[in-house]
Amino acid sequence: MLNAEQIIASNKANLNNLFGLSNQAFAGVEKLVELNLTAARAALTESAEHAQAVLAAKDPQEFINLQTSFLQPLAEKSAAYSRHIYDIASGTTAELSKAFEGKAAEGQQAVTAYIETALKNAPAGSEQAVAFFKQAVSASNTAVETVQKAVKQATDMAETNLQAAADTAVKATKTTAAKKR
Repeated sequence: MLNAEQIIASNKANLNNLFGLSNQAFAGVEKLVELNLTAARAALTESAEHAQAVLAAKDPQEFINLQTSFLQPLAEKSAAYSRHIYDIASGTTAELSKAFEGKAAEGQQAVTAYIETALKNAPAGSEQAVAFFKQAVSASNTAVETVQKAVKQATDMAETNLQAAADTAVKATKTTAAKKR
C-alpha cells in the first residue's frame, strides 16, 4: 500500500509536471504574440508606404497598378501567416501531447504494478477473477493506445490538408493576378 511519503512525493511530482506543462503552453502563447506583433508591424509599415504611393499616383492607371501590386502578395502573406500559426500550434500541441503520453505511460505502469502486487495477494480460488481483471486492464491499455494513434493520424491529415489548401490559395492568387496584367 501507499504510505504518506509516497503520496507526498507523487503530489510533488504532479505539481512539478503541471508547472512544466504550463510553461510549455505559455511558450506557445509567447510565440503567437510575437508572430502577431511582427505581422501587425509589417502590415502597418506596408500600408503606410502604399498609402503614400497611392496619394502620389498621377493617373488612374498608375492607381490601379499600385492597388493590384499591393493586393497580389496578400494571399501569399496570409498563407505564410497561417502556416506560422499552424506550426506554432502544432509544435506546442506535440510537446504537450508528448508530455501527457509520457505521464500516462508512467501512470499505467504504476497502476499495473499496483494491481500486480494486489493480485499476488489475492485469496486462493480467485484465479478466474484475477485473470478477468488482468484482461480488463490490458483491454483498457489497448484502447488508450488506439485513441492516441487515431488522434495522431487525424492531426497528420489536418496538417496535410492545411498545407494543400494554402498552396492552392497561393496558386489561385498568382493565376488571377497574372490574368489581370
